[in-house]
Amino acid sequence: MTHSMTRRAMLGTTVAATMIFAAGVAAAQDKIQLRMSTVATDTDQRTVALSEVFGPGVAAFANYEPHYNGVLFKQATELEAIARGNLEMAIISAQELASFFPEFSVFTAGYLHRDAAHQVAVFNNALMDPFKKKVEDELGVKLLTVMYLGRRQLDLRMSRAELDVKTPADLAGVKLRMPGTDAWQFLGTALGANPVPVAFGEIYTSLQTGAIDGQDNPLPTNKDSKFYEVTKQIVMTSHLVDLNYLALSLDAWNKMTPEQQAATQKAADDAAALGRERQLKLEDDLVQFFKDQGLEVYTPDVEAFRTQVQAAYLASPYAESWPEGIVEAINAAN
Repeated sequence: MTHSMTRRAMLGTTVAATMIFAAGVAAAQDKIQLRMSTVATDTDQRTVALSEVFGPGVAAFANYEPHYNGVLFKQATELEAIARGNLEMAIISAQELASFFPEFSVFTAGYLHRDAAHQVAVFNNALMDPFKKKVEDELGVKLLTVMYLGRRQLDLRMSRAELDVKTPADLAGVKLRMPGTDAWQFLGTALGANPVPVAFGEIYTSLQTGAIDGQDNPLPTNKDSKFYEVTKQIVMTSHLVDLNYLALSLDAWNKMTPEQQAATQKAADDAAALGRERQLKLEDDLVQFFKDQGLEVYTPDVEAFRTQVQAAYLASPYAESWPEGIVEAINAAN
């Protein structure tokens, strides 16, 4: 009798354990999948903040699965991947959005955003509502938050003795790597250089071989990707206070309850804020780092660059697509 009861008890325990395990598996499978694609590295301040803050913030109902270095989708292909239902999240640029919606080119214009705080004010301003709605309606993509990438500087493989950049005229003939979209290429031309489309993952080798003369990125990106190993000078033009948007599949968003949506939004904003804080500090610290690596770091005639770049944009077809009064609204946002 005792033996029978023991077997029965063991059987009951096994069945219960199996049911608990099955319930756990089912619960995991019920979570919303959030695969995130980016060309950034896993040590980039934006991606680190997402892993530290966003992932845990949505862990109760979603599986956050980041993919770095463009291994899942190449730069500028993520938006289409989300629209097709092949991806849930990405870190995207205004330049990429401008290839779908020309009016987004206003956010790619050089010397428009004043600083990181101004970016946040613009993104949260009502002026952004029509932009966000169009992306949702036509691509099925929700722009969750704005992420500070940094002030973009020129990073050149020639020494200052070979090329001393003071004004845009000094960049004539310089092969400057820019991403492949028209908006990025236009910015390179506006700066006075000869823009060359090169994928992010190929920049280092292209600098090393001389296929390009330089590239433009914020200082933290320069350090993170070790571009300073194959360049000799950094020209502090600060020509673009660059941003990214954290993009989410609208389908994934609509699968969430209102409470989950609120948690997702908070996690996104908190991660962006942390990444912004760290990126700003890095920018302040890195000038000396690059000098210690033997690079010449200097500031050109920024006003000459600003005047030429702004004039180029205002005279371009891009400005024709900008909503009336949008530049004034951006300037007034605070």
